[in-house]
Amino acid sequence: MKLFIELPTWLGDCVMSTAAIENIVKQYPGVRITLFGAYLSTAVFEDHPNVEMIVVDESKKSKFRLLWLYKKAKILGRFDVAISFRESFFSKIFIFFIKSRNKAVYKREKSIERHQVVRYNDFVNKSFNFTMPVGDLKIYFEALKYEKPTLGINPGASYGSAKRWYPEKFAKVAVALSTKYDIMIFGGPGEVDIANDIEKALQKNSIENYQNIAGKTTIRELCQKIGGLNLFITGDSGPMHVAAAYKVPTVAIFGPTRERETDQWKNPKGMVVKREMDCAPCMKRSCPLKHHECMKLIEAEDILESVRSLT
Repeated sequence: MKLFIELPTWLGDCVMSTAAIENIVKQYPGVRITLFGAYLSTAVFEDHPNVEMIVVDESKKSKFRLLWLYKKAKILGRFDVAISFRESFFSKIFIFFIKSRNKAVYKREKSIERHQVVRYNDFVNKSFNFTMPVGDLKIYFEALKYEKPTLGINPGASYGSAKRWYPEKFAKVAVALSTKYDIMIFGGPGEVDIANDIEKALQKNSIENYQNIAGKTTIRELCQKIGGLNLFITGDSGPMHVAAAYKVPTVAIFGPTRERETDQWKNPKGMVVKREMDCAPCMKRSCPLKHHECMKLIEAEDILESVRSLT
């Protein structure tokens, strides 16, 4: 079977779709998959044994986006099934352009609260007439083997400032744990400044056993380095879901988002730290009340207490 899949745009959503995609592979072991999507999401599948082609979506660079999508669809040829994990206007049009008798586009049922991994799996079950239970997340890159126990610190969250805990508090946690772990500071290209603030705090405390790799990794390297960690401390972010796929012991800090929908999937050593607030979850990119107390009220000691219970 030839299968076309348009992936979710964000790294975290892409990783959360892997359980559903693995169920397709279980039902059709010889399926040949063509993937389409943003670089961040498609790169996660570079080592997937069933993926024969990856096409990066560059339609936004074109002045005539619909024409670009139309021409790309014609070049890609015919598929037995074409599905999209996105629900945007352009995704619907692109799937319409793809040559396939069987097509499906994801649509979020907003009235029902459930984990995003379950939503994606339900979409695949409905599209293929499966009754498959939801399995584990799956990334095929081999995890890095560190020479010493290593703690990962991930202060960023691409969705917006409301999801970000504070660099000085991350630094306090890292300093407290630096005698037990080497420290690895993670972050995307837009999170280098936050990572640098943590690095400066570590230097101020004469901590030397750290690396700051924010903005310096490919998606493959990011996954491999997270996959080999002994402990990960992070906000609600794409790297948090990468850690879940590798079942890395993780403390995840939540504020304005719904952890029941986006916390770590099937990670037996995944913990959530949050403060119950009347205004949360607001699901906003920045705090609408301007106080950000859902994050401010979480202290370094709260994280360290969770670490002690994990280890």
